[in-house]
Amino acid sequence: MARRRPKGRNVSGILLLDKPSGISSNHALQRVKRLYQAAKAGHTGSLDPLATGLLPLCLGYTTKFSAFLLDADKRYRVRIQLGVSTTTADAEGEVVAERSIDAVTETLLRQVLGRFVGEIDQLPPMHSAVKHQGQRLYKLAREGKEVERTPRRISIYALDLLAYELPEIELDVHCSKGTYVRTLAEDLGNALGCGGHVSALRRNGVGPYVEGETDFVSLGSIEQIADQYAEDPAARNAALDALLLPLDSVLGHCPAVKLSADAAFYLAQGQSVMVPRAPTQGMVRLYDVSDHFLGIGEILDDGKVQPKRLV
Repeated sequence: MARRRPKGRNVSGILLLDKPSGISSNHALQRVKRLYQAAKAGHTGSLDPLATGLLPLCLGYTTKFSAFLLDADKRYRVRIQLGVSTTTADAEGEVVAERSIDAVTETLLRQVLGRFVGEIDQLPPMHSAVKHQGQRLYKLAREGKEVERTPRRISIYALDLLAYELPEIELDVHCSKGTYVRTLAEDLGNALGCGGHVSALRRNGVGPYVEGETDFVSLGSIEQIADQYAEDPAARNAALDALLLPLDSVLGHCPAVKLSADAAFYLAQGQSVMVPRAPTQGMVRLYDVSDHFLGIGEILDDGKVQPKRLV
């Protein structure tokens, strides 16, 4: 049976979507996919409906490289209300406990924050997409069920206090993949002896993309372009595509290596190739003699470049 070709436009690139609050990451993805009329699209790690901020979306062949953003460090600005614990550890949950914050001082807070910097074990929340026996935890939580979870090792690279305005505080968080900021807020509140939950959350960085250094694109601006050029599909597509970043922007931290025509040919066949003056180790971005991006490779112990993921 012939494979059915996906419907839609063959458009590729990375969109740095500034997700609004109140919608799920998948809802945002589907709206963008529809506006771009894209044949293929995927996101690179979901944001809670409550949260705003950076949701990188991969269109077309860039979906093959989404793991690089899934595995990347993340940055957040989070407001935490101390003294109130909820079922979901954020403002969308039901209040389950209220405790006094009289004993909380800025000095104590800074001391407790220090305990969370570095490698720590974190228990995934029940309201998360982690699977238990094939089912998402959040689905079990909606049924009123709670199951045993295994703590995961994560890294908090920086945890800076931006505002101390009790009962709320604001933090800047730089962390590894797999970090649940809601759980961090809950654990921090418990360490202070008063509990706490996330009242507002914004993701302002994923890997090489950081707010203030890179422009994010709002859903409203995409919809505005689609409406503006509704009667001119070619102009509409060109205006929307101008918002996309090239795939190799994901890999800006990797050195660039240019291949000869012969080396590019053999690399495309899956073979390792020798490249003069290449780096001695690590991952590299691969380009042909015309500076077309070919994919990413890894330097082997013998100095050859091995293809890891090609366009």
